[in-house]
Amino acid sequence: MRVIVTGGGTGGHIYPALALVKTIKQMNPHSEFLYIGTKNGLEKDIVPRAGIPFQTITISGFRRKLSLQNVKTVWRFLRGTKKAKRVIKEFGADVVVGTGGYVAGPVVYAAAKLGVPSIIHEQNSVPGLTNKFLSRYVDKVAVSFQDSAVYFPKEKVRYTGNPRASEVTRSTSRNPLPDFGLHSNKKTVVIVGGSRGARPINEAFLASLPRVENKKWQYLYVTGTVHYDKVIEEVKKAGSPNNVVIEPFLHDMPAVLSYADLLVTRAGATTLAEITALGLPSILIPSPYVTNNHQEKNAAALADGGAAIVRKESEFNADVLLEDIDHVLTDEKRWQHMHQAALQLAAPNAAENIYQLMEELMTP
Repeated sequence: MRVIVTGGGTGGHIYPALALVKTIKQMNPHSEFLYIGTKNGLEKDIVPRAGIPFQTITISGFRRKLSLQNVKTVWRFLRGTKKAKRVIKEFGADVVVGTGGYVAGPVVYAAAKLGVPSIIHEQNSVPGLTNKFLSRYVDKVAVSFQDSAVYFPKEKVRYTGNPRASEVTRSTSRNPLPDFGLHSNKKTVVIVGGSRGARPINEAFLASLPRVENKKWQYLYVTGTVHYDKVIEEVKKAGSPNNVVIEPFLHDMPAVLSYADLLVTRAGATTLAEITALGLPSILIPSPYVTNNHQEKNAAALADGGAAIVRKESEFNADVLLEDIDHVLTDEKRWQHMHQAALQLAAPNAAENIYQLMEELMTP
């Protein structure tokens, strides 16, 4: 099986793609892969590091308002489609899978026009422009949330879950928390603002520092590289509480989350796939700066199931943060209820589901 995978711009599109590749390799060891991304997206570093052949095309986003930039985008799309057709033919692709982001547009469209079986995967509850456009041409649409099915042609939709969940399970390996100077037998709160950080989460946590040292919990705060130096300065001013550890980035987030008791974070689809697979209770602060406010809708799926507390950014502060953490961790029954609710929302076989969909398309 020769597979082209495309998707990029953010980790939310890239990591599900890599998880899918990993699963296909396990189920079909003779498979060959090519990843098509852009030279400016995160995929240019992440994909080659994963040992997957990588090529690029040039593409930009389509703006929702009238703009001269859209003329350039259309030109790049047509040029990108032409190059993608050439690459697909040269590689001899049996199937093309797009996981979102602008780059998936010309690549998946090219596959559809060439008659190569094609699938798109939508991670969020509300799809972006690229996947809405591609859904008219692809053979199948795989979704992570049941609610997103209404945005696509009914006959094409298959609920699969998010492939990222397939490789995130409660770890049986050594507890990594002591590597960060944390206790292995103490309740742990992990606070993450994403790879670039999140200013409101930073501000709330920094304002809570005078009271954090007196809490029974320990905190691992992942600031994002952009905010790390400033946060370290503020933590030093607060006396560097001994139950607080600050890191700019974690290369193996699933391993850490496997031993955490509570996660405070945004509501990106990949993160939610990880925490539901682990059954990890969470406090979610959806970003209001994303397309169609999809993070708030993502978070609602967990809140409605009892797996998470959701706070709007406008109402989030130090008092709310500390109160919500205590609310979850001081009541074991409440924690267990959230834990079980999160597990019930998980789709641990997501990558396998998509692989089966691929095989169906390639079967005469």
